Amino acid sequence: MKALLVLLGFAGFGFAQDYDLLLQGGHVVDAKSGLSAVRDVAIKDGKIAAVAAKINASAAFKVVNVSGLYVTPGLIDIHVHVFAGTGERNSYAGDLSVYPDGLTLRNGVTTVVDAGSSGWRNFEDFRTRVIATSKTRVLAFLNIVGAGMRGGRFENNLSDMDSAAASEMALKHKGLIVGIKTAHYNGPEWTPVENAVIAATKANLPVMVDFGENRPQRPLAELLTQKLRAGDIYTHCFSGLRDELDATGRVNPGMIAGRARGVIFDLGHGGGSFALRVAVPAIKERFLPDSFSTDLHIDSMNSGMKDLLNVMSKFLALGLSVDQVIARATWNPAREIRQEQLGNLSVGSPADVAVLRLHTGKYGFTDSYGARLAGTKKFENELTLRDGKVVFDLNGITRPDWEKLPAGYTNLGDRRWDGVTPAAAPRTGRQGTKQ
Repeated sequence: MKALLVLLGFAGFGFAQDYDLLLQGGHVVDAKSGLSAVRDVAIKDGKIAAVAAKINASAAFKVVNVSGLYVTPGLIDIHVHVFAGTGERNSYAGDLSVYPDGLTLRNGVTTVVDAGSSGWRNFEDFRTRVIATSKTRVLAFLNIVGAGMRGGRFENNLSDMDSAAASEMALKHKGLIVGIKTAHYNGPEWTPVENAVIAATKANLPVMVDFGENRPQRPLAELLTQKLRAGDIYTHCFSGLRDELDATGRVNPGMIAGRARGVIFDLGHGGGSFALRVAVPAIKERFLPDSFSTDLHIDSMNSGMKDLLNVMSKFLALGLSVDQVIARATWNPAREIRQEQLGNLSVGSPADVAVLRLHTGKYGFTDSYGARLAGTKKFENELTLRDGKVVFDLNGITRPDWEKLPAGYTNLGDRRWDGVTPAAAPRTGRQGTKQ
């Protein structure tokens, strides 16, 4: 009999397992497992505890009905700029960046990767100023330029591209620094890419390349077929700024050859790096980005990009399926930054979850140049969990009606599931007794 009860408990019937939170009846999309079906998702101690067709509601402390909604891993945006707060003008290590929490959790994004705003000289400041103080999980591509992304006079300084110093800093902060970035270089030399690859090889990390000014001495095909390694990332892949299409309007053969040898292609939408005139023919050739990212900064968020959900909706309008889109904002980027504990809903993984509503109607999406694309579907985020706790709830689906509450009510949430308005923890005396 004991063996039977244990077996039933593991099957999700609740005899041997209690859950902090149960998301009931949503359409789960988990690219890692290939699951795309209506399932219940149970959470315990900040981890995914069970995913099953039916989990007994009595086994959970808190049950939330999410039927009609998509339940996905927390979204991952691997190209943002969030080194805010320094006060430096016209700098991505300053006022061109944005603090993450105001623009991430409300959009279902639980993990971001700052794409080179800081270098080996100022990463420690970024770590203490932003990474350590954010609810959002903030990781980083370290700029090969020691000063980081602070404008042309810094980013074109070849003498500050120190591969040894960059690799040393990356190794010091394993798990926070997930790659090396090179960006915005305007000269003809290959030095930024070559030094970034040297640093990344020493630290066993990928390189992300924003290729800077298009130069005949540095053709895109050579970057993708000779300079980068398998697992390195070419961002802004549909920019149209660096011959992503050839003279005939077809995908540059170097892009196809680069993908064949394992180079990753990331969208990096940004304020000036996504063109529908490039994306549409590339998609017709079935050349899709491996991952979607926003290149979030103060300009892009108010122009054609807006946010990651808008980017994802744009690709629904371009013909991708819901499952294809969600994979490129969850599991694919997790693998690209070698953080495979993220971006999935496997049992034991961190319970970072986005609950998305897919609206149907008449919508418009724009590229970085103001060209419009009509669409009929649009994602909206209903609920975000970070480490198993609610950190955003658009329509209060986790909350009780105020009219059913006692007079003078205060914070009602429980710390087991509520990261926004949890009730105060009981006070204890020196011996651990309640006061």
